[in-house]
Amino acid sequence: MIIDISREISEDMAVYKNDEKFRPNLSKVKSLKENGSNMTKMVLYSHTGTHIDAPFHFFESGKRIDELPLDKFYGKCKVFDLTNLDEKITSGDLEQLDIQDGDIILFKTKNSFSENFNFNFVYLDKSAAEYLVSKKVKMVGIDELGVEREQPGHETHKLLLGAEIPIIEGLNLRDVPPGSYTIYCFPLKIRADASPARAVLIK
Repeated sequence: MIIDISREISEDMAVYKNDEKFRPNLSKVKSLKENGSNMTKMVLYSHTGTHIDAPFHFFESGKRIDELPLDKFYGKCKVFDLTNLDEKITSGDLEQLDIQDGDIILFKTKNSFSENFNFNFVYLDKSAAEYLVSKKVKMVGIDELGVEREQPGHETHKLLLGAEIPIIEGLNLRDVPPGSYTIYCFPLKIRADASPARAVLIK
């Protein structure tokens, strides 16, 4: 069974902090009737929809998305249900979970049940990021367009990306039961700080 956990990219999709400058623009440049084929011009930010952050997002000498090894983006994956949390994910919330070296960890939270951007979304705090780094996970994902919310100095991003742990933001986990899967979540091959991605789980 293949489960698509990506958000559709469209002009009416939710965007970070409802900021219109982040809204994608999809315009037709050719039509079947007039040109014999359809073609669309896409203007997107690198952090549009379901996307992966690379170390270069916060580190000048960090690897860009095209420089990370491809094996970072697929493998054994665990989805944890943390929908009981109202504000943030801390190390205390993770210590009883089965998180092992090399796992790709996805957090399903209350964020999954909102179609719009929620300014009070459940986020991953510094202590949780430190814990995940200590467990040597391969990649971390969350079901909102950001992994942290108003943390001074972007501590969560810097801890994870500083350890070359890519971050998937903007996942759609609403209908995904917790459990073990195989994930495939490959970014575009672009020299950038992040890239939209198509994320799927295989059960």
